[in-house]
Amino acid sequence: MRIAFVVQRYGLEVNGGAELEARLIAEHLAPYIQVEVLTTCALDYMTWANHYAPGMEQVNGIPVRRFPVRAPRDLALFNQVSAQLVAKPHTYFDEVRWMSLQGPDVPDLFQFIREHQKDYDLFLFFTYLYSTAFLGLQLVPFKSILFPTAHDEPWIYLDMFRALFNLPRAFIFNSIEEEHFVANLFQNSHIPRAVLGVGIDIPPIPDTQVLAEDYIVYVGRVDESKGCGEMFRYFLRYKEETDDPVKLVLIGTEAMAIPTHPDILRMGYMKEERFAWLRQARLLILPSAYESLSLATLEAWALGIPVLVNGAAVVLKGHCLRSHGGLYYHQEREFMLALRKMRSNDALRAEMGSKGRDYVENNYGWEKIEKEYVSFLRKIYRQIYEIGKAET
Repeated sequence: MRIAFVVQRYGLEVNGGAELEARLIAEHLAPYIQVEVLTTCALDYMTWANHYAPGMEQVNGIPVRRFPVRAPRDLALFNQVSAQLVAKPHTYFDEVRWMSLQGPDVPDLFQFIREHQKDYDLFLFFTYLYSTAFLGLQLVPFKSILFPTAHDEPWIYLDMFRALFNLPRAFIFNSIEEEHFVANLFQNSHIPRAVLGVGIDIPPIPDTQVLAEDYIVYVGRVDESKGCGEMFRYFLRYKEETDDPVKLVLIGTEAMAIPTHPDILRMGYMKEERFAWLRQARLLILPSAYESLSLATLEAWALGIPVLVNGAAVVLKGHCLRSHGGLYYHQEREFMLALRKMRSNDALRAEMGSKGRDYVENNYGWEKIEKEYVSFLRKIYRQIYEIGKAET
């Protein structure tokens, strides 16, 4: 069985959630299934500017076929059209224009899928939001699986996505919350699906102290859309109202202005070094209201670190309710009370961290995840083969 992973960006330098998931899944399935990645030459998802060379290369042993982006994204125009789409009545063709501005604009990729569809038994498309999935899946719906990474955000309610979410042969979801959301919104529960997500691997961590003072940590892109502005306001209010000397450590690429404060430390983007910071943190804060899984949350729990998450993100709230590995908040006062409680009670933090670790070990071990992926993909492959055989 040969599977094409179609994803908007791919590479060791790409640290986005869905893109990182795609790479981890591809690498872990390679011993069982023939995998090839079809992607763009882009590294930056904001501009889609070409960064990698077009053509074939190997990334951690996975064959990757890259296609050039024809034109970078006009971010100012895209933001303008996005705002109009949300604020004003619009037509279906306005939505199509929005998708063309969203990108990435990779006509060679779509032409390749059209011409070489017989070379692959299945196509696995990642992230409903981008043209690589939206347009690519429409070319081969009869042998496509959609990994949507969907959550409750304005774009998923666009009319243009109604057909997309009823086209694929099957779905793979990150969480039961994502599965329920998609089924309720698009009335497509008749399409085969599986909640598989991704496994969690923690590399060996050097036994060295990274910071002498107590700190809480945020891991991810530092961005207003990730709830970081609200996190800064809440944290600074907490500092004003308490004598807690705790620091907030930021690990991730910065995409917004960050308050200047002695207790807010900016570490920038880290790869495996982040695990040492995670392991020694008092807790992880995840302020995003839009998540389909959150690798950072699962990595923290794998290390026995409790979490404090935005309750508006139903997936994160669901993780906390099932694992008992953290607390969630909906507004500033709840954030303050939760942080006070977690900071003042070492035994509570230890208990939450232990339960979080158990949750990850029971649900996100790679051995279990690999078996479930292989079983589901073979099931869908057999269904396609039997239907084709019956039709002939």
